[in-house]
Amino acid sequence: MARRDRFLLVVVFLAGVGTLGIEMVMPRLLAPFFGTSQPIWAVVIGMTLAYLAVGYWLGGRLADRYPDERLLYWFIAWAGLLCAVIPLIARPVLLFAQGALRTVAAGGFLGALLVVLLLFAAPVILMATVGPFAVRLRLREAAHGVEEAGRTAGTISALSTVGSIVGTFLTVLLLLPLIGSSATLFLFAAFLIILAFVGLRDWRVGMMLAVVAALFGAHMFNTDTIKRADCGGCRLLAERESNYNYIQVAEQEVIYQGGRVDPRRVLMLNEGQALHSIYRLRYRETGNPLDLLTDGGPWDYFTVAPFVYAAKDPQQVQSFAMLGSAAGSIPKQFLAIYGPQTRIDAVEIDGRIVELGRRYFDLEDRDPAFPFYTTYVADARYWLATTDQQYDVIGMDAYHQPYIPFHLTTVEFFTEVKARLNPQGVAVVNAGRPASGDDRLVNALGSTMLAVFPEVYVIDTRFANAILIGVNTPAGDGVTNFIRNAETIATLAETKTQYQALQLVMYWSLNEGRFGPVRPFTPTQARFTPFTDDLAPVERLIDGLILREAIGGS
Repeated sequence: MARRDRFLLVVVFLAGVGTLGIEMVMPRLLAPFFGTSQPIWAVVIGMTLAYLAVGYWLGGRLADRYPDERLLYWFIAWAGLLCAVIPLIARPVLLFAQGALRTVAAGGFLGALLVVLLLFAAPVILMATVGPFAVRLRLREAAHGVEEAGRTAGTISALSTVGSIVGTFLTVLLLLPLIGSSATLFLFAAFLIILAFVGLRDWRVGMMLAVVAALFGAHMFNTDTIKRADCGGCRLLAERESNYNYIQVAEQEVIYQGGRVDPRRVLMLNEGQALHSIYRLRYRETGNPLDLLTDGGPWDYFTVAPFVYAAKDPQQVQSFAMLGSAAGSIPKQFLAIYGPQTRIDAVEIDGRIVELGRRYFDLEDRDPAFPFYTTYVADARYWLATTDQQYDVIGMDAYHQPYIPFHLTTVEFFTEVKARLNPQGVAVVNAGRPASGDDRLVNALGSTMLAVFPEVYVIDTRFANAILIGVNTPAGDGVTNFIRNAETIATLAETKTQYQALQLVMYWSLNEGRFGPVRPFTPTQARFTPFTDDLAPVERLIDGLILREAIGGS
């Protein structure tokens, strides 16, 4: 095999590395503005395949007409240069698409589609021309021509695919965590141009590399933050990119009636449609659990879930597992109310969120004052399947907005949860509901939980969310139990101030739920076939909610 022929095969392999490397950066650029849901991934994968198809067709046509390897290397060089332009124009294009389509049904999907069309079409199409060109060039040199066509095409396809595999893992496991999405794009840009320069030995390609260096310098000089804090009245404290999320930590000042300012820290992920953790800084000064409450947000209600059982003593609540702990808002409330000796196992899939929780939210898992508090960086369902511990309460808030992982909504998942509960243990789920009160997601989760737990109860928060409670063993009349326990807690709170927070949340649950007081979820209310690992159409359900909200449906 000639030296030039061997180099061509190396080019095919390295082009595969670059092509999939660029593709894996796409969702990272989209996440802060449109999230990381399945429809967004569908845009990335679908449009990449479309660009590859166009590139294959175009490359084959041009290779037959101009079978010159210099043209192939120029395509690679231009792909690299265009790749270097993406970080500079990505933010304004993303902001434009997000703003223009914010009020449109399925706006996130359409916005992501527009951005991918504008930013990534040209470099990916150019890179896709490499395979057909390589096949044509090798057949031109082959001794037996068409007799080696199958072998030649197979070799080129295999090398390109192996390169794509390397590019995928190199980008996801090494480059993105170490240097971020923009620097990764500049690195691939330089890589492709250097590859083209080796093939062409043309000073003009060297100038392209200089342009990439200048663009990188301009980007680093002008870069401040990826985007401003997503919440109203917020000041951005930190932003990070992880393997799973674009993360923002912000400080927010809430002004109460009378002018009292309440500073707090909030955690937002990806497109920022929801707050995932809240920490009221006033608690640092007072140590009063009342100052951890979030005015009736869903975090406040997990601590009262055990009281659907009759004559429940707060001292009986001694263990808690939190699946999707984020920066630790809910475990912090459990520790403040039930005491520092409470055994808490918190599970969070994103280690960067845990790090930010320790830095900005006073996460207690490494504090000697709370010796039984442990954070596990793991997938919630995998962790649950591998632990042998039993708990009084298992909370679930691993549901990103607006989409939620299907495997945390199924009969099989809740069966695993039930198996890890103590006899009078409860499973607690934070279920989102739009401002209109559309309860389809709440009903679907309740219907699924009812297939596993003997009884399910609903607490409506002061906002739109619903808290679903599944009991391990029958509680009897859980609402009456809750009312009587609330009376007992009110008496205890007169002498034990840590129970005042329980007293207030139980009062909210009975009197200030946005859509009603605490109540049972009965089989006659269940409108959905329980979700299973085989069939859990949660994305389609949420798409329907989004569409209804967008058009103001009834």
